[in-house]
Amino acid sequence: MIKPAQCAFLSQHWLEMLKGGSAHASFEDAIAGIPAKLRGRKPAGFPHSPWMLLEHLRIAQSDILEFSRNRKHLSPDWPKGYWPRSEAPSSIAAWNASIRKFRQGLKAMQDLVAKPKTDLYARLPWGDSQTILRENRRLAEHNANPVGPRGEARPWRGAGPAAENWAGRQTRRPPGSRCCGGA
Repeated sequence: MIKPAQCAFLSQHWLEMLKGGSAHASFEDAIAGIPAKLRGRKPAGFPHSPWMLLEHLRIAQSDILEFSRNRKHLSPDWPKGYWPRSEAPSSIAAWNASIRKFRQGLKAMQDLVAKPKTDLYARLPWGDSQTILRENRRLAEHNANPVGPRGEARPWRGAGPAAENWAGRQTRRPPGSRCCGGA
């Protein structure tokens, strides 16, 4: 039987994983300073623009969160429903709204995990064998994949004036770094 102190420790551990950082760049680091004119451009050798990755992270996170807390949630069609229709945001407001929604979803998952009444180990009655713990792990790993050291966000992580050349630079993709089967 798991003791309350162990549950509290594990909750803190999983909250840290959701926050990002540690061995991976955080979401905030990955999006910081990407110039508006680069948000819809794919770096050479990469299949996704910053906008495509941002929207993919937001959509997948929303799906995992809603599945975790809502038995009536219907997931988007795979894989098309997990990617935006365009390579670029329609406006700066669309970019900012996506970031805001991502942050809100992340906070909601963190709140769910941190809630003392949440049983991290109980199977979700509407799932096959999923638990909050498993869904939290999936989300933490999924969010870390594109922003991690081998992820697609590498070319523009910390983008600033010097990063304006990244779109024309040849970059070799590391083996196995394709996110979620890609679009």
